Amino acid sequence: MNMYQIITKTKNSQKLTREEIEWMINEYVGGSIPDYQISAWLMAVCFNSLTDEETLYLTMAMKDSGDTVDLSTIKDVTVDKHSTGGVGDKTSIIIGPIAAACGVSVPKMSGKGLGHTGGTIDKLESIPGCSTQLPFDRFIDAVNSTGFSIISQSGNLVPADKKLYALRDTTATVNSIPLICSSIMSKKLAMGADCILLDVKTGSGAFMKTPDDAQKLAELMVSTGKNAGKKCMSVITDMNIPLGKAVGNSLEIIEAVEVLKGNDKGRLYHLCIELASYMLYLAGKGDKDECHTFAKEAIDSKKALDIFEQSVKQQGGDTAFINNYDLLGKAKTEYAVYSPSGGYIKQMDSEKIGLASLELGAGRKTKESIIDYTAGIWINKNCGEYVSKGDLLMTLYTSSDCNMEQIEKEILNAVIFCENKPEQSGIIIKVVE
Repeated sequence: MNMYQIITKTKNSQKLTREEIEWMINEYVGGSIPDYQISAWLMAVCFNSLTDEETLYLTMAMKDSGDTVDLSTIKDVTVDKHSTGGVGDKTSIIIGPIAAACGVSVPKMSGKGLGHTGGTIDKLESIPGCSTQLPFDRFIDAVNSTGFSIISQSGNLVPADKKLYALRDTTATVNSIPLICSSIMSKKLAMGADCILLDVKTGSGAFMKTPDDAQKLAELMVSTGKNAGKKCMSVITDMNIPLGKAVGNSLEIIEAVEVLKGNDKGRLYHLCIELASYMLYLAGKGDKDECHTFAKEAIDSKKALDIFEQSVKQQGGDTAFINNYDLLGKAKTEYAVYSPSGGYIKQMDSEKIGLASLELGAGRKTKESIIDYTAGIWINKNCGEYVSKGDLLMTLYTSSDCNMEQIEKEILNAVIFCENKPEQSGIIIKVVE
């Protein structure tokens, strides 16, 4: 068995065996196969794809390349959730406590953000004292105590993905649905949860730009999860406009708390109720209508808020900020962006908003970049709303030295106005079971 033959087979659209894929992954992680040969194979995959069976073999080989998580000491059914990333996506911080309030355990490992898509870990670390670097036994204790905990990914969890992704990122081989699927699902399967809910974003601010590509990825991930023995479903959601009002770490924590308090029942709230209800449905807590009711009751009763507060305490965070948002820190600069014209907001380009937030310091341009937790954008007027000329459109926050006038231009370029009230499409495009 050698890498030359494997490259040739994929180049000629010939199916690889399980043994060939396992050998390739093990030898690459072990350092016996050079980057240039794996790069050639990745490019062949981008041109010719992989079969569903090959994708499953690749996913399982990657999953078994390092540590896996043993959740057997967690008392309740465990549900993990993954989002393919977007702008203003703080759903995990909201739906985890909702599901936990309804008797489901949500042990979750997340990553930091890179570029214009925010990371859940960065948001949590904007809370004073909150640590996401918990030892595994404390992580399990936190989940058994509150039903919910999010920590940083383990250093040796799926090392094959770390090596492959770094290579894909530098060889223009990221955009392959089988490779995206194996990257995501290997990490989810290594986490060991009983059930997996996948939130696949599509639109300008998402990785999957078209609904067709999002559906292909969603179907492949669900198929891979089920063939690996997990209960799995996917929800395809719209990311053409930012999710909610806040883009930026501490700002998104504030918005998440407002949803958990029941004070904000807009677009973000409705998506979180749907996602949480699907987590409960996967865990066998009832039919879809019953689970939807349970999720709403978790907010209305303040049980979800209480679990969020307990979870932050378990991870060393100062929960006083829940009633005093100033304790999260205040940006040195607050800059108002006013509407240049009147009319309805027809479109708000999510990617452009995310990139503007990145310029303010809310994200990382490189892995070494330091996050400004106070930085970000608060969207005062959203899609479908009427604005008059001179109305406050957005508020920009930063503690860095930024060219605010230039960022304002970028923000205004992201917004399109129209005379008549536009129709608003639903945030959930499709469910793949």
